[in-house]
Amino acid sequence: MRGSIACPGLAYAKYGGNTSCLEVRCGDELLIFDAGTGLRELGDSIDGNGRLDGDLFLTHSHFDHIGGIPFFRPAYVASNTFRFWAGHLGPRSTLKDVCCDLMTAPLFPVPIDVMRADLQFKDFECGKVLEPRAGVRIATAPLNHPNDAVGYRIEFGGKSICYVTDTEHPRSGRDKNIVELVRDADIFIYDSSYTDEEYPAHEGWGHSTWQEGVRISDAAGVKTFVIFHHDPSHDDAFMDGVARAAEVMRPGTIVAREGMTLRP
Repeated sequence: MRGSIACPGLAYAKYGGNTSCLEVRCGDELLIFDAGTGLRELGDSIDGNGRLDGDLFLTHSHFDHIGGIPFFRPAYVASNTFRFWAGHLGPRSTLKDVCCDLMTAPLFPVPIDVMRADLQFKDFECGKVLEPRAGVRIATAPLNHPNDAVGYRIEFGGKSICYVTDTEHPRSGRDKNIVELVRDADIFIYDSSYTDEEYPAHEGWGHSTWQEGVRISDAAGVKTFVIFHHDPSHDDAFMDGVARAAEVMRPGTIVAREGMTLRP
């Protein structure tokens, strides 16, 4: 939800300060997208609900999207199973290498081996269609971000949710990969770190604007657009202004808030 770094404090109480983590339920199936600091609270909320079996998909492995992994309590429970997925690392590295390095001294006091759950690491080629669970189809597409990233389209039961962060739009026209990925989606969650006015000062940083998200939504026939990955400098007052402006530009647009539940 928050981009780059977690932002605690009263100025962020309304929209939230944890970095990216999205829970998606497909019937009884548990899917998690990104493992930012929000993963800790998600883990606490589902821990103790019996044996857990889920899939965690990373857009990329910058720290704000993986920093919650060491604090994901269900991963320390032997009866649980989690499959971790990534499509941005090969052939340079593997997801298991990244997760092991994250929990290596002097960065972290204990190794990943202390996690007693059955952890499986799955690297895939971006652009492939994944079918991790019965009836769940996930299309993937490359995003324009330093060190690469992956966008996801989740389809289940005739509904679709697209999760597209972190990415930078082209100078002119829409990103065709993204437009096709999100076409006619029920919910489209997009990297809206900046405003169009702020963007020129951040060109090349690998992020986009909420106005570009509106333009993509219109071009692709998206039903509900969700503004996501709020910049750390954008406190609640600023995001309230974004919400008002977005409602004018595309009525029904949603600004993501921590703990928000959406149903397509």
